[in-house]
Amino acid sequence: MSYVSVRNLQKSYAGSPVFSQIDCQIERGEFITLLGPSGCGKSTLLRCIAGLTPVDSGQILLDGIDIVPQSPQKRGIGMVFQSYALFPNMTVEQNVAFGLRMQKVRGDESQTRVREALQLVELNDFAARYPHQLSGGQCQRVALARSLVTRPRLLLLDEPLSALDARIRKHLREQIRAIQRELGLTTIFVTHDQEEALTLSDRIFLMNQGRIVQSGDAETLYTAPVDLFAAGFIGNYNLLDADSASRLLQRPVSGRLAIRPESITLGLHGELDAQVRSHSLLGNVIRYRVQVREVELVVDVLNRSPADLHADGQRVSVSIDPSALREVA
Repeated sequence: MSYVSVRNLQKSYAGSPVFSQIDCQIERGEFITLLGPSGCGKSTLLRCIAGLTPVDSGQILLDGIDIVPQSPQKRGIGMVFQSYALFPNMTVEQNVAFGLRMQKVRGDESQTRVREALQLVELNDFAARYPHQLSGGQCQRVALARSLVTRPRLLLLDEPLSALDARIRKHLREQIRAIQRELGLTTIFVTHDQEEALTLSDRIFLMNQGRIVQSGDAETLYTAPVDLFAAGFIGNYNLLDADSASRLLQRPVSGRLAIRPESITLGLHGELDAQVRSHSLLGNVIRYRVQVREVELVVDVLNRSPADLHADGQRVSVSIDPSALREVA
């Protein structure tokens, strides 16, 4: 039996369904990401698992026990929110120890566990500071330590990095993943950021309009989207209708076609004549928009040298890897 099992879970607000018939299985020690656009139900699902939002029907089994009837305090679940929710009148050490006070853990054991938690998030030297003396990234690490110190059976993270700048966000997500692996802690992470999902997860549950439309590892979701929504949300696919795809490939195509931008080779000696319409520098990648047989394609090329840059309006050629073509519903 899976460590976490969600069965036929349903939730509505004022008669409007948030999600219905949610079924998923999570193994012990897995890092699962709930990925999807705003309003798709991922945060509500997380809050239902935590017990902060009641469900209409269904089961949530944790290690074989249905926790739906249990209060949040009895579920043994740690949760980190987007907002830090730290007590401003408490030091870092006191904030982290608060959960242990609620569990009536006292004395030396409490101090030892607080030190261990602060060491995990690299905040030992900040134990005596107050939240207003910390950066946003440090406050988020305090919130994480406060959840870890209670030794939860399951850790839930609700977009904890979205308020941080890009550099701190990248560093902190690497810390979270390292801590999760070190502790072997089953974790569910909510985000609408596909890069976070692809880099962090053992498996991704892609949600849309209250449904899990696809689940799998990062490579599967990126290279084999099951439908038009999945192709449009993961990566930067070229999504062509049947007429455009038929014109581009010079053969009949019956449905929508998805082509990854990095699977198209741009050069001066290729299979198809093209013209550069525009280009954008994205750091290590140059993203071109090219016109091929009256079809506009996005092409991603590694930024190896300024000498390789193709100017707007330049005539070029493209080659498309046939294995990267995918028809999507």
